[in-house]
Amino acid sequence: MSEAMLSKVRKLLAQAEDPACTPAEAAAFTAKATELIARYGVDRALLAVRDPTTDPVGDRVLDIVAPYARDKVGLLAAVAEPLRCRCVRRRQGNGFALHLFGFASDLERVDLLFTSLLVQAAHGLAATAVPADDHPAAFRRSWLAGFAEVIGGRLWAAETAAASESGTPSVALVLADRSDRVQRRLTEEYPRLRTAPPRRLGGTGFGSGAEAGQRANLGGRDLGGRSAGDRQLGR
Repeated sequence: MSEAMLSKVRKLLAQAEDPACTPAEAAAFTAKATELIARYGVDRALLAVRDPTTDPVGDRVLDIVAPYARDKVGLLAAVAEPLRCRCVRRRQGNGFALHLFGFASDLERVDLLFTSLLVQAAHGLAATAVPADDHPAAFRRSWLAGFAEVIGGRLWAAETAAASESGTPSVALVLADRSDRVQRRLTEEYPRLRTAPPRRLGGTGFGSGAEAGQRANLGGRDLGGRSAGDRQLGR
């Protein structure tokens, strides 16, 4: 990502991650950050058609640590899939190792988004009271599920809009080919991959988590180790 765009996205994220940010302000920051991230993805995909060396298919392994490791994995998947990345979950201690596959520019976009969303989720959870008749951990898991589901839907919509507004008729074919190439790379690495069964969550926090997902700004800084979001989610 260019330094100018990266600087602009980081400024938007810093504003959205501020606990003093109002919902209306967060919504405005979200719309702009989402537009920039999606437009960048289309631009890099079209550039790679002319010069594939600018954006090779790659992979990386991310450590997702407790607490709420499975819920963080769900959020990462909600970010990765609309951005044409795929991830494989492997159990590692009391958390997971996530093997992420994608083009270099798309992996970069996932990095930008995921850490910021962890921080924003931590702020949202801290500001949300757990109902007296609900278990705190169950409530937080369902809250995070609602947050992740809405984030995924918003990212799909932003990516679709960026592709349609690109002015290049063949962009849909370019993006579909990139998705196919990522899937082939994953299949080469994991030829016998199994799909995990769906989770059943009993908490009542899904609705308020979904509302927070609507307000969240879509961006972040870097990824790896225990971020501020990891630490705050552990409260």
